Amino acid sequence: MQRSGNQPPAIDVVLWKYPQNESDEKRWMGSLSSNERERAATYRFERDRTSFIAGRYLLRQVLSAHTETQPDKVLLQADAHGKLRVEGRDGLQFSLSNADGMVAVAVTSECERVGIDCERADAEIEAAALTNYCRLDERHWLDQLPAGERPRAAVALWTLKESHLKALGVGLRQDPRSVAFSWQDGIPVLLQSREPDRQWRHRLIESGTQHIVALAVRSQSGEPDIRVLTFQDDSMPSE
Repeated sequence: MQRSGNQPPAIDVVLWKYPQNESDEKRWMGSLSSNERERAATYRFERDRTSFIAGRYLLRQVLSAHTETQPDKVLLQADAHGKLRVEGRDGLQFSLSNADGMVAVAVTSECERVGIDCERADAEIEAAALTNYCRLDERHWLDQLPAGERPRAAVALWTLKESHLKALGVGLRQDPRSVAFSWQDGIPVLLQSREPDRQWRHRLIESGTQHIVALAVRSQSGEPDIRVLTFQDDSMPSE
């Protein structure tokens, strides 16, 4: 559908709290490519294998709707850094994230870059890890929070950083401390050279589960219209 020039760019964020049973996993495998099935077989732990399969299943369902192609016919290619794209659809930007029990996909054809990350809110982050991914000012901000809020805030900060690095297409090959955030009216704002980059937008998405979801978007067309959808298996995503 053609959007008018004065409409904000649209982004779909699709969340799925997937079931974890063998019969569903076998059915999902039918939509995966042979390479994806081979990769799934390499996972040592069942939980990680199921998460990978559910992620690729959801990604193919979402991209199928956007490309009007059968899920198993969507041709995914990885660049030199492992970032996926749909063959012949360079304008379609998407990102996938897996966490135990949840998969998240962000997709848009109206923004320059998009990245998404989800993590369990109760994930434990050790002090040494904080040093490795937080700048001194960010650690100072965390230290000022009430003790009960600090663990969740640390996970939120991590998801924001990883979603941004995924949007750049570099992932954790780039030092997470190169990406810094401050908060303005409760909204995370990316800082570069101590000044916000107004073409980037970052949001924490309400997941409805015990997961924190962060979205990073770069758009020159203003504030994007973020549509959060819940995936219903065997049907189109629905609000």
